[in-house]
Amino acid sequence: MAVTKIYDTAVKPETAVLVSVITPDNTEAKAREYLEELEFLVETAGGITKGIFTQKLAYPDRATFIGSGKMEEIKQYIIAEEIDIVVFDDELSPSQLRNIEKEFQVKILDRSNLILDIFARHAKTAQAKTQVELAQLQYLLPRLTRMWTHLERQRGGIGMRGPGESQIESDRRMILNKISVFKERLKQIDKQNETQRKNRGELIRTALVGYTNVGKSTIMNLISKSDVLIENKLFATLDTTVRKVVIDNLPFLMSDTVGFIRKLPHHLVECFKSTLDEVREADILIHVVDISHPNFEDHIQAVNETLKDLDALDKPIVTVFNKIDAYKPPVDEDENGEEIKVTLEDFKNSWMAKNSDPAIFISATDKVNVEEFREKLYEIVKNLHMKRYPYNNLLY
Repeated sequence: MAVTKIYDTAVKPETAVLVSVITPDNTEAKAREYLEELEFLVETAGGITKGIFTQKLAYPDRATFIGSGKMEEIKQYIIAEEIDIVVFDDELSPSQLRNIEKEFQVKILDRSNLILDIFARHAKTAQAKTQVELAQLQYLLPRLTRMWTHLERQRGGIGMRGPGESQIESDRRMILNKISVFKERLKQIDKQNETQRKNRGELIRTALVGYTNVGKSTIMNLISKSDVLIENKLFATLDTTVRKVVIDNLPFLMSDTVGFIRKLPHHLVECFKSTLDEVREADILIHVVDISHPNFEDHIQAVNETLKDLDALDKPIVTVFNKIDAYKPPVDEDENGEEIKVTLEDFKNSWMAKNSDPAIFISATDKVNVEEFREKLYEIVKNLHMKRYPYNNLLY
């Protein structure tokens, strides 16, 4: 009787080690926060974090980013735990990548490379795929020599130009040609998008902006009754989704944009500027904040800095503090040891409400205070519409 073998076809997730350098400009608390975010990025990419290493240095080592002692400590951990990837929280130079990879003999990624990998996984439309491929090529270009280490024994110099150098030059030309093709393709897509925006008529445009994973897509689905993808992952939404929304007979457009993040690679921001045109051309910005996150104030600052880069900070902004159901106050017990419960009125009288005008506090998941949000949005859109199109006010 033949025995049927059963094979486990499930793909084993890759294991990772995270590495960060704490400099005088970067406190331990800040480094810990960045590493938590990096761990979430690894999880979003399908990996599992097994260990975290930090080192205090005046500045990162030019050759290996971290010191020799820490290099040896991590190397022994990689061997003992059979680690697949080492992820650095900052962007590594081509020489640092080459030296670290040679020492560890495993895959080495930096924050930029990891984010690019996640973007590549989540890109669905032709525009998003082109933007990601362009960013990947721009990241790869200065790192080509790292791919040809098997030819490093070939001597260079006059009369000794080896095949490795020729191959690198050939690859560089090929990548530069591809970059030109992708840039031209994005120009064409931009023209198509511009035509689509012009065809939307005289409707007021609103755009959801915010840090990644704050609930923008949930709010989009709630207000527009659409079915935008919702996942508890960073950068689940890459492609801008635009929906027509009607509140009390007042129609307007709402777009859901890619989430922002701190330490986002500059070339990635450049490549996605065409996607962020929806933010630049919006009439009203809806800044969604995850109030349950312990560092939501830093997230607000990161978003504002990105909006400033996009010349979009001068637009009317409605700040929506989401996830009030999950909010935990800094002090969760009173002097009698009883749990402190924060009410909606407490939020409305808080410094957050005073610093952001207007500010709305909601829970999109539990649908708490959503009606007030809709009313405020209706009021702002209506006022802008009346100013812009005074001849068309019979709707109200």
